[in-house]
Amino acid sequence: MGDHPQAATFDASGSGNGSEQVLGALVGDVVGSTYEFSNVKTQDFPLFPAGSCFTDDSVMTLAVAQALMDALHHRQPISTALVARMQELGNRHPGAGYGGRFSAWLGAAIPEPYESWGNGSAMRVSPVGWATNSLEAAELLAAETAKVTHNHEEGIRGAQAVAGCIVLARQGASNDQIRTYMHGRMGYDLDFTLDQIRPTYTFDVSCQGSVPQAVVAFLEGAHFEDVVRKAVSIGGDSDTIAAIAASIAHARFGVPELLARSVRAFLSPDLLAVNDGFCAAFHVD
Repeated sequence: MGDHPQAATFDASGSGNGSEQVLGALVGDVVGSTYEFSNVKTQDFPLFPAGSCFTDDSVMTLAVAQALMDALHHRQPISTALVARMQELGNRHPGAGYGGRFSAWLGAAIPEPYESWGNGSAMRVSPVGWATNSLEAAELLAAETAKVTHNHEEGIRGAQAVAGCIVLARQGASNDQIRTYMHGRMGYDLDFTLDQIRPTYTFDVSCQGSVPQAVVAFLEGAHFEDVVRKAVSIGGDSDTIAAIAASIAHARFGVPELLARSVRAFLSPDLLAVNDGFCAAFHVD
């Protein structure tokens, strides 16, 4: 993809009101925030205990959202917009829990990608799934959002898979169709259940060690909250796994108003403004 993908990929035909809406990834992030380093292996846990907060997952998801709006409205090259907005929001929220290499990237005068295969590319990509309406467009744009930092093939593949699942879920794809996409097109093995992996699953920040697990949590979930609880229940990198799973669940189930309202209360005004602007621009319901 070139530096100006927006003409071929974006669809801002709607006018969502965003009044009580949040991107699903933000809900998963806040719910999982207290369980990342204090894992639970059950679905029976408080959704918003003391200490709940937004983390780097939410900040970078909204940085991608703002970059997509910049590219759409100002015809700004997407790669330029991504770097500018990620650094801007990241440095505005320095305590959000960034990894070491990403923190260095945020402070770099000329930030360069660093061959990361981590799940950061997958946890921030969900706005792409709402800004595009085809798998091909989603995969191309997801690769662009990944490559500014995560230019390893696994970092790119993780972002593409999540964006693709969101597009499919928006289009009403069945679980079988999403499994076929993940296995046949993305090359991920989803031949496991959460019950099978829960006893032994541990912290894994790689795309290949967390994206399939998040997608299976979505596939096993009966509704949005159920997906989030299932994602957190396996342990590991709980906020990121829940953010990824919830971002796909949003496309199928929507975000319950009570959860959306609860998460909005955790967000700072600048993050809320980006969320609401994106929801309006891309008709996120």
